[in-house]
Amino acid sequence: MLSAMRPTAAIRPATLADRPAIIAVLAAAFIDDPALAWIFPDAARRPAQLTRFFGLITRADARLPLAQVALAGDGRIVGAALWRPPGAWALPTTSLIANLPRLALTFGTALPRTLGLMGAMDHQHDRRLHWYLQFIGVPPAGQGQGIGGALLRAGLAQAAGQPCYLETATPSNVGLYQANGFAVRNEWQHGSAPNFWSMWHEGERP
Repeated sequence: MLSAMRPTAAIRPATLADRPAIIAVLAAAFIDDPALAWIFPDAARRPAQLTRFFGLITRADARLPLAQVALAGDGRIVGAALWRPPGAWALPTTSLIANLPRLALTFGTALPRTLGLMGAMDHQHDRRLHWYLQFIGVPPAGQGQGIGGALLRAGLAQAAGQPCYLETATPSNVGLYQANGFAVRNEWQHGSAPNFWSMWHEGERP
């Protein structure tokens, strides 16, 4: 969940050395995410499954330096956002095929419904050039302190006035994204998966 409160953490670009901390932070942040809870319904197994999931996401994403992290006063990473630049939001088929063994290990029997949801997300995805906010999260202990909002605004600044796109299955986040300039482009659902909102930020016109 995001927050519009005054941030208590500094934001900086991520490095590859931050990958383990980013995985841990996002796995904790998404423990109750509606979409990932639908994919991983066993709450007892979900922490380990989310750790593998975000390990796979960051392994497949060679653009990890475009991620941003939030730092507490003692230097700990307490939030993270993963962005994909214009033209690079779609996972190439070759990468998908290369990662099939890891996908099977990560999702197990949930792989068919996960691939179905990925296909629906691809179908809904805006084809105009944009920055894609793939994931942004703050663990429960750090929520409500403005860290997520600060990460979001840093990402918008990174986009340098270009359009941005995201999707969320968390109803309480819709208003917070809207408060930062996003508008609902579409509301949709795939099968028994949770409701999704696709959102678009027009950026700053010259």
